[in-house]
Amino acid sequence: MKKIAVYGKGGIGKSTVVSNLSAALAGMGLTVMQIGCDPKSDSTRNLMGSAKIPTVLDSLRDKGDVELDDIVAKSECGVLCVESGGPVPGVGCAGRGIITAFEKLEELDAYGAYKPDVIFYDVLGDVVCGGFAMPIRGGYADEVCIVTSGEMMSLYAATNISHAVKSFGARGYASLRGLIFNAKNIEGEAELVEKAAEEIGTDIIYRLPRDAMVQKAENLGKTVVEAFPDSEMASRFRALAQLLMGDMQVTI
Repeated sequence: MKKIAVYGKGGIGKSTVVSNLSAALAGMGLTVMQIGCDPKSDSTRNLMGSAKIPTVLDSLRDKGDVELDDIVAKSECGVLCVESGGPVPGVGCAGRGIITAFEKLEELDAYGAYKPDVIFYDVLGDVVCGGFAMPIRGGYADEVCIVTSGEMMSLYAATNISHAVKSFGARGYASLRGLIFNAKNIEGEAELVEKAAEEIGTDIIYRLPRDAMVQKAENLGKTVVEAFPDSEMASRFRALAQLLMGDMQVTI
């Protein structure tokens, strides 16, 4: 089982990237679980046809006692979707909500029950507090990828995340795989991201161009991989997915 945490600043396209990777790998025959770690609970929206699935925290608040069927939804392409959710607005801590969700998934033996080949943790990276750092420090993820563009705040978040990963990496937790450059087409963007990668001490593992197909697919409530499987952008997501799997046997 391969476990990858994908971090990035809010609005950078992180969930779009993760959802397309999940759909791509599911299409290659792997059992994929995607866990959204953001109080907005929209990580899996494009996999679920724009529908918002019940979150772990909402289900716990509503029912008190939950089963896996209450908190794990299967998308049309076969991805196992989970949203951790967040606290009632104005009350509680979103980071603590992630910890609660992870503990519930372990208690219900979700990984043993579904036996996923790949788990993606889609994590908001604006604030790397205890809860949002859970995939890194809790022994959940094997490696971390950071989605960034050349925008200043995106690179700032990427730097903060990398520092957190390296801090925990010294204790034997997840390691930093590198940056996924999700282009916004700003002036001198490639050079800005390359400079940031050098300063962080990591690699740009893949470059995703800005492509209108992404928005067209999201308007349909789908991933590019599902909506436009023969497009150049879908091919890029499949190539990145295969790259992330390394030695794991997958076929395009």
